[in-house]
Amino acid sequence: MHILSTLFGHGKDLNSLQMICRAIVSFFLTLVLIRIAGIRTFGKKTPFDNVITIMLGSIFSRVVVGASPVIATTLACLAFVLVHRVLAWASFYKDWIGRWVKGEASSLYADGRRNDKNMRAASVSEKDLRESVRQKINEDNFAHVREIIQERNGDISVIKT
Repeated sequence: MHILSTLFGHGKDLNSLQMICRAIVSFFLTLVLIRIAGIRTFGKKTPFDNVITIMLGSIFSRVVVGASPVIATTLACLAFVLVHRVLAWASFYKDWIGRWVKGEASSLYADGRRNDKNMRAASVSEKDLRESVRQKINEDNFAHVREIIQERNGDISVIKT
């Protein structure tokens, strides 16, 4: 028991070795939670998925600095991961849950006309639309564009005519 106390310490008065040991344990606990959450959580970088990433980082940092107990903090992180996983699963089966959690795609330009209402709501300017056209279809105008859509994850898709 003395070795655990030496390696991990107690409370907030931790030395460098204790913080390093706590960081290593937190790293492996986070890997386990990533596996529970699913790789999609950390691969897609959607706003929905970013919430879990930010929360895990902020909560687990408390373990490293000794501000919170390891078990309680790990359980809190597990709760976040499980809620995220359940919502992702539910949104697969129920479209209304997917719309609530992830939002909806929005048409910004269609059939030669901008949708100013949707562009304003998405904070997308005409310059942003032109940039997307250049990046996605390597053209400098809207001549071959049928529609431009802001997807649920925030990306902008360009559909050619």
